[in-house]
Amino acid sequence: MAKRDYYEVLGVEKNAGEAEIKKAFRKLARQYHPDVNPGDKTAEEKFKEINEAYEVLSDPEKRQRYDQFGHAGTDPNGFGGGGFGGFGGFGGFGGAGDFGGFGDIFDAFFGGGTASRKRGPEQGADLRYDLSLSFEEAAFGVEKDIEIPRLENCPTCHGSGAKPGTNPTTCSRCQGTGQIRITQRTALGHFQTIKTCPECGGEGKIIANPCPECRGKGKVRKNRKLHIKIPAGVDNDSRIRLSGEGEPGLRGGPPGDLYVFIEVRPHKLFERHGNDLYMEFPVTFVQATLGAEVQVPTLEGKAMLKIPEGTQTHTILRLKGQGIPYLRGSGRGDQHIRIVVVTPTKLSEEQKKILRQFDDSTDKNNYHPKGREKGLFERLWDSLKGKVE
Repeated sequence: MAKRDYYEVLGVEKNAGEAEIKKAFRKLARQYHPDVNPGDKTAEEKFKEINEAYEVLSDPEKRQRYDQFGHAGTDPNGFGGGGFGGFGGFGGFGGAGDFGGFGDIFDAFFGGGTASRKRGPEQGADLRYDLSLSFEEAAFGVEKDIEIPRLENCPTCHGSGAKPGTNPTTCSRCQGTGQIRITQRTALGHFQTIKTCPECGGEGKIIANPCPECRGKGKVRKNRKLHIKIPAGVDNDSRIRLSGEGEPGLRGGPPGDLYVFIEVRPHKLFERHGNDLYMEFPVTFVQATLGAEVQVPTLEGKAMLKIPEGTQTHTILRLKGQGIPYLRGSGRGDQHIRIVVVTPTKLSEEQKKILRQFDDSTDKNNYHPKGREKGLFERLWDSLKGKVE
């Protein structure tokens, strides 16, 4: 399961100050401490999550890396979290933290009495890739080859971190648990705290002979090429999940996932609203008045559109089934064409004379078709005739 945003875990805004973060942490830590909720596994996991979030957000350096790179910026196996810059739209989307046990932070406030436990397998970090598509590619689907930089198990040591022919040894200080217990005597009594073992860094193992390729990390950063299929009908912020294509897991855990976020470039003619398309189409005064059949562009070429007689500007006509395919299910949206009647600007004297003759011979009531409310032009015409309503 991908990790939640640390700010969300503590219930604070991203611009929260140190005091606000500490206050939120203390409140939640009291609520979910295992001593207050004995045997409650949900509370125990919540408590771990709270400690992990506070450990990062209370440290200015770790917080800065987290704000810039997400969980990958605080991953102890991520080479300092700095490997995600300079890759265009690629960045960390989640990740495995370096939390071991209940942490040192809570103990500084309350002490602890929970038994240590060995760190188990952890799922690898999720990754994000931003993919830009043309309007048509998003509408009808496309196949793309992408390249992502990510951590992979070292091919030389197969992820162990130890030089080939050698093996990591169990840490003698923590006996492989990754944690040490410290008893403190205070005026209120004895308090036990559980801390990450400083000898092995919480791993429970010591690598005496590091692998020369990964230098004991067990992982190396490589570019991985993937062939992906984008389904028809995706839109801005659509998200495609590629299971198991994220960072490798820790201590034998499963890999994370890769999330491909879609960005659709705008089209010069069409606007998309859901699965429907909208566009404007110019017609002449004569076409609008007498009616006509015209060719209009669609995403797949051209289609015939009938302009009814007497069409007014901004009338919207529809081409059924010429919109965007539905992402889930069959069928497509419609294409809506907003008619714009173009007024001629360069007329000869003969053309102007013909239009004046036409205007003189026209019954002005024709500008008010039956069943339609009068517009501004018609009300103005009536006022000139002394028929203001």
